[in-house]
Amino acid sequence: MKIINPAADKQLYLFEVDDVLYPKRDYVLQIYYLFGQFVEFTESKPIAAAITQFMKERFEADNITGLLQATQKEFDLLEDYAENFERLQANAHLPLKLLLFEETKDTFQTLTQLGKKIAILTAGNPVLQLNKLKHVDWAGWDRQIKIFFTDELVFRNLDPFSYIASEYGLDKAAIEYIR
Repeated sequence: MKIINPAADKQLYLFEVDDVLYPKRDYVLQIYYLFGQFVEFTESKPIAAAITQFMKERFEADNITGLLQATQKEFDLLEDYAENFERLQANAHLPLKLLLFEETKDTFQTLTQLGKKIAILTAGNPVLQLNKLKHVDWAGWDRQIKIFFTDELVFRNLDPFSYIASEYGLDKAAIEYIR
């Protein structure tokens, strides 16, 4: 996350989710683990650890393009698993909470002390993004943070920043977006 220097003219700070609130890796690796477990159960073969390791290595090598297809090929899996993988990403119940970066918690604390407002503006599939947010260990911050989904607002033909500014009774210039 980039370091925030609260400006006097900014009243609302919008935060993206992945690699801003918490490490995206923490969510992704849990999904890979759950997918491996699902395949192992379905196939009745002890391949969960190998699938998880294969997917993790590709992710860490920044080689995620075609990851599912490569996994299917490597482990001779049916095409049917693509739908299961997509569903798992959007609806999985993670075994571990996603922990906010310490810098994020410190930033939230500083902004709150300065009387600034905090919200989430996240792009991508709203169902997937909401699932991620449900698994964050908010340490109480969730009670004071509104969440907005870029894709949902754009689908409704609304400019996200104009809409959010009007929700808070602010000018768009009073908003800082951290992504």
